[in-house]
Amino acid sequence: MNWKDYPTGQEKWQFMLDRIDQKKDRLDKLRPIASAAIHRLRESLMLEWTCHSNGIEGNTLTLQETRIVLSDGITVGGKTLREHFETLNHHEAIEILEGMVQKKGLLAASQIFDIHRVVLKNIELEFGGRYRNAGVRIMGANFTPPNALKVDDLMNELLEWVNEKNNIPVLIKAMMFHHRMVWIHPFFDGNGRTVRLMFNLLLMRAGYPPAIILQQDRKKYYDALNKANQGNYEKLLLLILQAVERSLDIYLSHLDNDNESYLPISNIVQEIEVPYGQEYLSLLVRQGKIAGYKEGRNWLTTAEAVMQYHDIRKRKR
Repeated sequence: MNWKDYPTGQEKWQFMLDRIDQKKDRLDKLRPIASAAIHRLRESLMLEWTCHSNGIEGNTLTLQETRIVLSDGITVGGKTLREHFETLNHHEAIEILEGMVQKKGLLAASQIFDIHRVVLKNIELEFGGRYRNAGVRIMGANFTPPNALKVDDLMNELLEWVNEKNNIPVLIKAMMFHHRMVWIHPFFDGNGRTVRLMFNLLLMRAGYPPAIILQQDRKKYYDALNKANQGNYEKLLLLILQAVERSLDIYLSHLDNDNESYLPISNIVQEIEVPYGQEYLSLLVRQGKIAGYKEGRNWLTTAEAVMQYHDIRKRKR
């Protein structure tokens, strides 16, 4: 299958796409959002985004340690200088990305270079903001990135495709862009962080909050990318849709008084009468059949989401 083709199997997730669209519509109706409220949400998500994206690449700073580095400007004992620079750099890259969101327009190679340059600032200056000029191998991946001589043409082709106006939903387009840029692997270092920043630029320009791939989903994320290399986008699409929905839920829980709070599934099983156990509800969340996400070791959802699923099951019967 050509990578530009609309991936098969997305119909399976249409109910999830519809659910996300409904939540985005609710968020859009709350705009304009009070500056004080949006500031708190922004700072919280920037902190999470930085910690988790760096953590996927092996950075060992915890969320609390990331907060200390960013808010207090001090180093944390036992951590490398590189880990501190990665934290500062990613936070700065998000701020630059937000400026790009406001400017709208087409996605350009110069924007990718600007973000990549900041990602590697004070770490590998000679490689920042420029495509690789030699081959690379990715540990644990089921493919070898293309020859360095092809990178420029492949990236231009990707940018031309992503800037085309077509009927591909932005969530699916952003996912496909994410995978294709990972496959091209245009830089010697900093590819993952740069990709996760740039694909969020597409989402944020469309009015979505940033989708944060969680560090605890690292193995699942890499497995999903390997499946996509074989033409199967289902796992990657599910992972990204869950990340988008999680961010929407965070916004709505802070801004919409009618939005039900997320609770650990163990609590919900005790509060409402449905014929499902904790393990089964956790499976439904992992499969995207009910809204929810994982925090630490706990899967969270809402009583409303469980009851909606239960009602649909009853109607089908």
